[in-house]
Amino acid sequence: MKPVKVTALADLKAVKKAISEQARQRAELAAAQTRAVKQASSDRDLFVRAAGAVKPLPDKRKVLHKKELKMPATMAYQRDEQAVLQEAISDEFDVSTLLDADDDLSFRRPGIGTDITRKLRRGDWSIQRQLDLHGLRRDDARQALGQFIRLAHQQGVRCVRIVHGKGLGSPGKTPVLKSRVHSWLVQKREVLAFVQAKPADGGAGALVVLLVGSKG
Repeated sequence: MKPVKVTALADLKAVKKAISEQARQRAELAAAQTRAVKQASSDRDLFVRAAGAVKPLPDKRKVLHKKELKMPATMAYQRDEQAVLQEAISDEFDVSTLLDADDDLSFRRPGIGTDITRKLRRGDWSIQRQLDLHGLRRDDARQALGQFIRLAHQQGVRCVRIVHGKGLGSPGKTPVLKSRVHSWLVQKREVLAFVQAKPADGGAGALVVLLVGSKG
């Protein structure tokens, strides 16, 4: 609004009227703003009551990766142990050229003197553990032997006896496991030497085995 120049009483009335008009306009504007604020608040409350608690939608631009389920430690250990046993012992291994050409087909690692097998036969090392493979199928016997040798070595055992039987109950009375056990033992790195057991310890149906000394 342009300023009004007061020159007479009529002009003064005009000024008062202009001021009143400005005050009325300001009051109407303030009232309108107040109504707008109240209306917005009312609309928001009405929406909340109607919609309930609202959760933000996930951002579709983000990729959610499912956590990979880890195998329990015990199961993982058993799986690894089984794999090692399967790799370490083979039925196809030819042991005949590694056995000493004596009546008992004894065995000693390269670098191990004949005095070791002689002491084994004599009983210089006391037998600390025994494994009896009677009645086991070939695969079960192989696994049992591998686990037995591994555990005995870990526990610091030096001398063990493996009972494979004389085969008297087998077809043709042939010792099925005897040659297998020879082959399996030769393939085990923990084995230093073995000989046929003395008659009192099983004779032709068992072996006395000397293991590598444990560093632990």
